[in-house]
Amino acid sequence: MGLKMLLPTKLSSLTGFCILFTIAVVFCQETAANPRTKFNFNPGWKVLVGDPAGAEAPGFNDASWRKVTLPWAWNEDEAYKLDIHSLTTGVAWYRKEFKLPPNTKGKKVFLEFEGVRQGGEFYVNGQHIGRHENGAMAVGFDISELVKPAPAMNVVAVRTDSDWKYREKSSNSTYQWNNENFNANYGGIPKNVYLHISDKLYQTLPLYSHLGTTGVYIYARDIDIQARMATITAESEVKNEHTSAKTFQYEVVIEDLDGKKVKTFAGTPTTLAPGESQKVKASARLDNLYFWSWGYGYLYTVHTTLKVDGNPIDEVQTRTGFRKTAFKDGMFYLNDRVLQVKGYAQRTSNEWPGVGMSAPAWLSDYSNRLMVESNGNLVRWMHITPWKQDVESCDRVGLIQAMPAGDAEKDVQGRQWEQRTELMRDAIIYNKNNPSIIFYESGNESISEEHMQEMKDIRDKYDPYGGRAIGSREMLDSEVAEYGGEMLYINKSTDIPMWATEYSRDEGLRKYWDEFTPPYHKDGAGPLYKGQDASDYNRNQDSHAKENVIRWFDYWRERPGTGKRVSSGGVNIVFSDTNTHYRGEENYRRSGEVDAMRIPKDGFFAHQIMWDGWVEPENPRTHIMGHWNYEPSVTKDIFVVSNGEAVELFVNGKSKGKGEQSHRFLYTFKNISFEPGTISAVSYDKAGNKVSEANKETAGKPAALRLTVMQQPDGLLANGHDLALVEVEVVDSKGNRCPTALNMVDFNLEGAAEWRGGIAQGPDNYILAKSLPVEGGVNRVLIRSTTKAGKIKLKAQAAGLKSAAVTLKSKPFKQENGLATRLPGDKLPSYLDRGPTPAGQSYVVSRTPVGIVKATAGANQQDVNKSFDDNELSDWENDGLLATGWISYELERTAVLSEISMKLNNWRNRSYPVVITIDGKEVFKGNTVRSLGYFTVSFPPTSGKNVMIKLIGPNIDGDAFGFLEITGVKEPAGNTTDAKGALGINEIEFYEKPEPLTGSTLK
Repeated sequence: MGLKMLLPTKLSSLTGFCILFTIAVVFCQETAANPRTKFNFNPGWKVLVGDPAGAEAPGFNDASWRKVTLPWAWNEDEAYKLDIHSLTTGVAWYRKEFKLPPNTKGKKVFLEFEGVRQGGEFYVNGQHIGRHENGAMAVGFDISELVKPAPAMNVVAVRTDSDWKYREKSSNSTYQWNNENFNANYGGIPKNVYLHISDKLYQTLPLYSHLGTTGVYIYARDIDIQARMATITAESEVKNEHTSAKTFQYEVVIEDLDGKKVKTFAGTPTTLAPGESQKVKASARLDNLYFWSWGYGYLYTVHTTLKVDGNPIDEVQTRTGFRKTAFKDGMFYLNDRVLQVKGYAQRTSNEWPGVGMSAPAWLSDYSNRLMVESNGNLVRWMHITPWKQDVESCDRVGLIQAMPAGDAEKDVQGRQWEQRTELMRDAIIYNKNNPSIIFYESGNESISEEHMQEMKDIRDKYDPYGGRAIGSREMLDSEVAEYGGEMLYINKSTDIPMWATEYSRDEGLRKYWDEFTPPYHKDGAGPLYKGQDASDYNRNQDSHAKENVIRWFDYWRERPGTGKRVSSGGVNIVFSDTNTHYRGEENYRRSGEVDAMRIPKDGFFAHQIMWDGWVEPENPRTHIMGHWNYEPSVTKDIFVVSNGEAVELFVNGKSKGKGEQSHRFLYTFKNISFEPGTISAVSYDKAGNKVSEANKETAGKPAALRLTVMQQPDGLLANGHDLALVEVEVVDSKGNRCPTALNMVDFNLEGAAEWRGGIAQGPDNYILAKSLPVEGGVNRVLIRSTTKAGKIKLKAQAAGLKSAAVTLKSKPFKQENGLATRLPGDKLPSYLDRGPTPAGQSYVVSRTPVGIVKATAGANQQDVNKSFDDNELSDWENDGLLATGWISYELERTAVLSEISMKLNNWRNRSYPVVITIDGKEVFKGNTVRSLGYFTVSFPPTSGKNVMIKLIGPNIDGDAFGFLEITGVKEPAGNTTDAKGALGINEIEFYEKPEPLTGSTLK
């Protein structure tokens, strides 16, 4: 198919990349040229919540059942209305009638379900065809012998059971990841369904569950990034179900993003006996390649065809991309360039209010692309394998994925461990051609070395050439894992990349600017959580965004270029507010940098500034937190986030001086009095040159409402599933958003659409309500198409404001006898705005490590090497007596030291009064700072070879962060002891400044 459309090259505003597109579409109907057909099997389903007897029978009377288009969770109305623990679960039946196309007699027919929740019993024409119970991954069924050829009607029925305590029928075991804290229970069939028709000589589907097949595998080897060359191999599992032997040629055609053929090659002829399966492959060297990269979702279409006597018998189209990876020296390389992980730990449900997870593919792109727009480069889906729609979306938008299998918070044994390995196997087979997946996560908590090896063996068997690292959270001393990293803490390594799997999980509503703005929420005010202070989970935007800066600083400070041992980054939890476990006063989690409707909070822009670059900031950016619409009497601190070296604040052109810099990116201006007009922040480089500027203006009085529509690139589809996202703003007479407006808005919807609404603070979170307030002057609602194309009018009204209205027209969606040829995700463009991977080094060397020869200590001499052994699970500590609280290091050479970085035991909860000397000269005396890992001492350059750290007083205890797990248990922070004379060092490093660089290659 060809498709041309006018698309914006950049998100000019965060209202989205689909706003009021002018579309020029060149659309060609599918022809019969491809002997294999993949149908969209989502239209025409009926659903009943309950468990009627005989519902699998073809003649069962389902006339009163609800008509829906999949994907559709039967409890979608509860998304964000109820907390995760209260979501309704149980049994629901899904039924569908369909007819096969003409001329399909004797063909192979397969059903593909991307996933059901939790357990599913599947029937075709009354016959039980199988069971699938993991609630996460796809399953396939061969129904060739059960379906009736045209014009006969066929019936497929699925009984789903979403009970939280669902037990596997064969073992009576529960599933570890069917968990009430993080796996929002959207029951039934909340993902896509497909029907495949092929010849009896065919390439198998990548659906190991039930079918036991592995499909097509496309991979690149011998990659030369600079020369833009690689050897591309296509490999297909082929099966012959004819009654006679078949000899075929395996042909491969590769098309670029514009549909132009760039290479055609073939394997050697192969003969398969009846019933035989065999893997066949072909390879070729390609040049002028465009490599997939961060924010550069360049994809190729690979056609693999089986030809008998020159005639195509079977053809599979695989959308994939090519990239090069490496995991070494404590760093992650993408296309030969170091990339520090900067991103989000996002719930796999990735849900929306009133819809749950079952959003159309374009809306997945909108949400996932926003992560890239915030300069995030990786999404770590949490606990459960992501569904295929999000996987493919990340391919298009250029967002790296860490793909888990399924787990909870610990290693397990027996059948529950087998379930995890089976899910990882199925997920790897299903997603091995998606270039955005670069990390396989084997556990949300450390697993045994034996289990890690099992997972690695699965990767090596089914994806040996995908360039993906397999690891687990923690695994800090593993000899098997290929990456690791803790939750909430900083880890460093000289070996495998260590990146934090979640950090900065504070919560705050977008509605709360600060305590000077209606509704005047005092930062931290709210109820206790499990009897503990929960102020971190009831923040204002100012405080929430500041905390994001403070937490990221710990990772930025230990970035590549800062020594031999480095942090490879980390991911913030979460990206969008989610209908999963929470600690604040609302019944859903508000840790997002955007809210549930993907409206940005200040934290979004903070990350955009801090993360602008592969490692070092590359583009000057500045953002003023909050707004500039206060009461005349207000005087408050103004916070600015900038990657400049200094920032100056202006109010109506008058300078308020330079800001106090902290945590590298945060600038504070104390006691700024409000004056109507313009507030500006100007950033400067080291030479004092202006490099960026941010401005905010005082909006006038609320005057009107404004509606803006975001929808699929070629318009709203009348398929009963597509959604339009509509933004409502309160604006002044000049069209400026009024940032303090909280007006109640009444909506009226007419025409061929269904109201799904939005979310706001209030009764039932206003889920599905036709009246809901703006917050901070803006909100959004969803409307869903019906199966009837036509005109849709949405009107918004608010007391005292000029009303607004928009008109849409949904487009006909062609489906016949329950089958459609337009697949979810068709016609969605790739996001290429960041461009290919830049050449040159992505970091500068800011300090040089000096090695340690030996150490002596006041106690436990046998353990001193553990304080510098590059193993963050080992440590040296004294015996708890103040007199023995010292350790001395001999360096490999005399060096001019200027920094010492150390991870002290109980790093979050304990401050140590110490003195540090170099060759007897004191360079530091004071209390170490509690942190999320490393404490760095900076001092004037001092020459020496022997360094002593000595405890000079009793330890000062007190949790600086108060991290509380959902179980009510506080997070640990390294080895602890009650002894007040304890000194313990997990890792220590000594640094001198490097020689000045000349002609840096950093770009």
